[in-house]
Amino acid sequence: MVRALAILLAQLATVPIVSETVETGERGLVDLGTFECRDINRSTVLQRVCYDRAQQDLVVAVNGAYDRYCGVTSDTVERLLGAPSMGQFFNQNFKSKVAGRWYACGARERTHRS
Repeated sequence: MVRALAILLAQLATVPIVSETVETGERGLVDLGTFECRDINRSTVLQRVCYDRAQQDLVVAVNGAYDRYCGVTSDTVERLLGAPSMGQFFNQNFKSKVAGRWYACGARERTHRS
């Protein structure tokens, strides 16, 4: 038993750590190594929410496709995750044409809504 555990631990130590990358529509590949991701099972719109608090970057899976939003405060992410209807909150705050401008991932001098 101890020998089997030692072999298993040795094998795990030699496995390279590979962080997950996802492809987003406009931004190409995004490395999720610094993101905290949550699988969502209570929404018909969102399947996954990944957030990098330090960079204020949000990556979400919507209908199987990933999108990235920048300049998103942690408070906004908490409101998204706690909303009675995550899909409705997401559509109103991220997907509308006006909101999309607030969280565009272009230049770092973008403005956003809290």
